[in-house]
Amino acid sequence: MPASLIDFLAGGLVQASLGTLVIYFLVATQLTIFSVTLYLHRSMAHRSVDFHPAIAHVFRFWTWLTTSMITREWAAIHRKHHAKCETEEDPHSPQVKGIKTVFWRGVELYREARSDRDAIEKYGKGCPDDWIERKLYTPHATLGPTLLLFISFALFGAAGVAIWALQMAWIPFWAAGVVNGLGHWWGYRNFESADTSTNLTPWGFWIGGEELHNNHHAFPSSAKFALRKFEFDIGWSTIKLFEKVGLAKVLRVAPSLDVRPNIAMPDGETLKALLAIRFQAMTDYYRGVTLPTLRSTNDRLPRPLRKALADGGRWLDDDKRARLQAWIAERPKMATLAQFRERLAQVLDDRSHDAQATLQRLHAWCAEAEASGIKSLEQFSQRLKGYALAPARA
Repeated sequence: MPASLIDFLAGGLVQASLGTLVIYFLVATQLTIFSVTLYLHRSMAHRSVDFHPAIAHVFRFWTWLTTSMITREWAAIHRKHHAKCETEEDPHSPQVKGIKTVFWRGVELYREARSDRDAIEKYGKGCPDDWIERKLYTPHATLGPTLLLFISFALFGAAGVAIWALQMAWIPFWAAGVVNGLGHWWGYRNFESADTSTNLTPWGFWIGGEELHNNHHAFPSSAKFALRKFEFDIGWSTIKLFEKVGLAKVLRVAPSLDVRPNIAMPDGETLKALLAIRFQAMTDYYRGVTLPTLRSTNDRLPRPLRKALADGGRWLDDDKRARLQAWIAERPKMATLAQFRERLAQVLDDRSHDAQATLQRLHAWCAEAEASGIKSLEQFSQRLKGYALAPARA
């Protein structure tokens, strides 16, 4: 066999060093991550940011080339995840399907979800439907990774094939496995959202900011995932960079809370804020009312049960839920706080669209809270009445 052919098979046209191969791999996989989190997720699925058509198409082409995922299908499956989160209809809930299944078989769950064409039609509206989407990207989705395989081999030889294999596993592992799996299983929570979402780390840079998953579930339409001073979202930093050069337009970010002093009773501003940031209100209740009262009892409640006080034990199994309810029933003060928490949650989850009726229920809740004789509950109610929305700041 000619030496030139052996050299080509070993190192391709480029004959790159190991360092060059590593840099190429990291850049290529990061571009794939950005294509998913910025374009498919924040722009297409949630409409929180618009990109210049040229940038948007670079992202769309790259997802076709490196993942074979179809924009409309990805957006539809993700929207359904939010609409049916932690139920039997959720495409990838660890609570329903099990953490091992979601972590290791995320690709299978994605394929199963995309086969539900009624759901794709229902949740996939507003995605690209131009000539290239209809003639190339959708009907020939698998052609992209196949083309990438030949390109990788031509450039880097056998090493290119190995790199291609790792690229094919990158999104299934990090997005389908880590975010969809661990992001609903392990981590910390800033907000007591109506699901099990967690933040895997406060520094979201390895997988584009998707590590801040609980923040995203609390405010799905926000283009910015980092919502605490100590958190960092590399995806948001990239969006702001594009915005500065006129290649992106931010449409929505999470609202910020302003607390007005000396508000006698909840008003329209209070209600507007509570409906927009209801998960933050429930988090404030847990941290400002429930936990201080629990600490004052000096009871050693197991950590899973202590955390479950935030939502009434919704995600506990039957045995642990019964234990929690029995523990609460034996402590009148904690039972009162649990009842107030449940009533507040019902007010904030009201979907009747009768603002005046909801406001009256909130008035009654605050009046009873302040007459309860429980200091932390009284203070929470007084603060709650002053809630208002402040302009969101980047």
